Amino acid sequence: MRTMCRCLRIQPSGFYAWLKAPLCARAQEDRRQIELLQKAWAESGKVYGYRKLHDDLVEQGESICPNRVSRLAQLAGIKAQIGYRRRPGSYGGKPSVVVDNTLDRQFDVEASDKVWVTDITYIRTQEGFAYLAVVIDLYSRRVVGWSMQSRQTTDVVLQALLMAVWRRKPKGKVLVHSDQGSQFTSMDWAAFLRAYNLEHSMSRRGNCHDNAVAESFFNLLKRERIRRRTYRTREEARQDVFDYIEMFYNPKRKHARNGMLSPAEFERQQMMRREGV
Repeated sequence: MRTMCRCLRIQPSGFYAWLKAPLCARAQEDRRQIELLQKAWAESGKVYGYRKLHDDLVEQGESICPNRVSRLAQLAGIKAQIGYRRRPGSYGGKPSVVVDNTLDRQFDVEASDKVWVTDITYIRTQEGFAYLAVVIDLYSRRVVGWSMQSRQTTDVVLQALLMAVWRRKPKGKVLVHSDQGSQFTSMDWAAFLRAYNLEHSMSRRGNCHDNAVAESFFNLLKRERIRRRTYRTREEARQDVFDYIEMFYNPKRKHARNGMLSPAEFERQQMMRREGV
């Protein structure tokens, strides 16, 4: 050590004093806020980028600018999960004659429980496929109903829609938009819609963009959770989907469309505004 100090032309006492010296105030603040960022990132399932992390820290009372969050996130190795590009090609199809496309890609609505969109996807497990159906309120992008089963039948979508009706108890007619999957063209589906005062809208054949909000949710779910796991059983997959939807997506996940509020918080604030609180 003394040889190194002679090479650097410094006194050993000064070198040891430097080693024992505490971090400067700026470095201490960096360390403290990096810990906050790492915690917020972990709570998001390690999917948030610096913009959403900045909103999280501001909500916690931190005085910090987006550029500083970006710098600290880079130091901590924090990166947002990037989506997947759709393969190029044609996605058009012949116009549907089953049910009119009443929604017509009008995805922004002015009140809750006016328009719901629904779709179904599959999740791979070591036990076999599990099929997930969701119902999403376009107003807040909240998942208001969902169901998972081992078979891709009409019952899985009916159970998701039943959950939505039970939870929301809509007072007026709701437009329910789906694609042309066999589950949504069955007699049981049509009978359920009539029984609960629901109006059906259907995408044109082969036009996934007609149901873009449901497709977008499945993209998020698979990118932020499913593709980062290996499920041994369908029940394990179901528990993880429950955790994502009910514990993260609805109450916590920020949406640019909602002014960087989660679906649940967006609905809460809009209700307070209407009540004049």
